[in-house]
Amino acid sequence: MSHIIVGAGATGIAIAHKLAEAGESVRLVTRSGSGPEHPLIKRVAADATKADGLVEISSGATTLINCAAPPYDRWLTAFPPLAAALLETAERAGLDYVMLGNIYGYGPVDGPLAPTQPLAPTAGKGQVRAQIWRDALDAHRAGRVHVTEVRASDFIGAGALSAYTLLTAPAVLAGQPAVFPGDPDVAHSWSYVGDVAATLLAVARGDGWGRAWHVPSVSTLSAQQLSKRLAEIAGSPAPRVVGLSAEQLRQAGQANPVLGEVAEMIYLFDRPLVLDASETEARFGVKPSPLDDVLREMDANRIPTA
Repeated sequence: MSHIIVGAGATGIAIAHKLAEAGESVRLVTRSGSGPEHPLIKRVAADATKADGLVEISSGATTLINCAAPPYDRWLTAFPPLAAALLETAERAGLDYVMLGNIYGYGPVDGPLAPTQPLAPTAGKGQVRAQIWRDALDAHRAGRVHVTEVRASDFIGAGALSAYTLLTAPAVLAGQPAVFPGDPDVAHSWSYVGDVAATLLAVARGDGWGRAWHVPSVSTLSAQQLSKRLAEIAGSPAPRVVGLSAEQLRQAGQANPVLGEVAEMIYLFDRPLVLDASETEARFGVKPSPLDDVLREMDANRIPTA
């Protein structure tokens, strides 16, 4: 079998490796043609917003897996054309389409978050994510394409990009004061990139089309507790993580636009956020990785500070 993966971030690389190790060929599409070296992974340089080129690249493939997203501060303008091109490609090339999504589309929710929760976004980035899924689901219901979405919470793991891995973990590993958006003392679901890839793969090979699935969480520790365990594993001093308010994030955004964009998503971090992935585990047998293994990986792959 042959698969098209768009995006060579931590998750895209992880699922490309999983497919290649299973003896299946992969065409990994990025704008620059980057990605890992493997006999069964062909790196392709292409603009994923151009459906004509993607359709040509997809000849003979069976599945399109999207792990790409535009820069965080350009979601409102850059995500819709990317998503539209990928959906068009799946339809025209006759590909099963597996989307990597997140939980922004639900909006603020109290209590465990199940994939059947109605989409009620309140933030611009959530509205974009919700519309991307609605468009894909409409195409599925019209019989034009098989589509599913795998939704993750905040990423952790080597190479993962999230508020925690960018703001908090490097400081914890370096024994420095750490910050995190919202309240660092509330329960929070964490998605390990390896488990995200495993869920994408299981759903792509299964029969879960026409609906969303949650990634089983590697932990629901608070950012404070997670940081304490990371420090213990790394042999770093016990950390104290301080929360950042939406206003502080907006001020930080004057120097770093990405941080400023986190402000509207503060509702994800100022209350408990726990994903219910029981249906994923029951249907596909995907289980979360051991937390300590994930934290050891982050320690072993830390980026040295100056």
